[in-house]
Amino acid sequence: MSLALKDDRKFSYADYLSWKDGKRWEIIEGEVYDVSPAPSREHQKISIRLSSFFEQCLKEKSCEVYAAPFDVRFGETSERDEEIETVVQPDISIICELQKLDDRGCLGSPDLIVEIISPSTAAKDMREKLFLYEKYGVKEYWVVYPVEMIVMVFTLENEIYRKAKVFSKEETIESLVVCDLKVNLKNIF
Repeated sequence: MSLALKDDRKFSYADYLSWKDGKRWEIIEGEVYDVSPAPSREHQKISIRLSSFFEQCLKEKSCEVYAAPFDVRFGETSERDEEIETVVQPDISIICELQKLDDRGCLGSPDLIVEIISPSTAAKDMREKLFLYEKYGVKEYWVVYPVEMIVMVFTLENEIYRKAKVFSKEETIESLVVCDLKVNLKNIF
């Protein structure tokens, strides 16, 4: 369940690194979210299919694909762990600016992020994360709805996500951000 923990203080990436309880956490602008339990089988199937497809499609390009758990850190003005108040673990991240990668994940915005909706994460993925990814300049944000078999694609234009395009399982998504990336959704659902 993805619940924000009730605590008045703001947490940082340095705090996050000190937690050794075995749970998966995210911090959005200093607020802590528990991203346990593990996703459903259908969620994982879609994640593996998309990740594998992305990896195959991008193997000749200078982009890398990562699946959760993989830390994406957003900092307002600093790269210091103590000052980074946002760290998320998107289901899938594509990074084409490889200088953003380090041993701990990605510092800055991936080019494309995919979140696969679970009942416990739907509100956060469509509110907090949509706002967060827009704010930090994630160029394209895909929201996958496994039950409905649709994908909503938000593309950044002039620093704002334009109205989402909705694709059904019979359609093909062509990324406007990652060159030559086309996904026929009947192979994903």
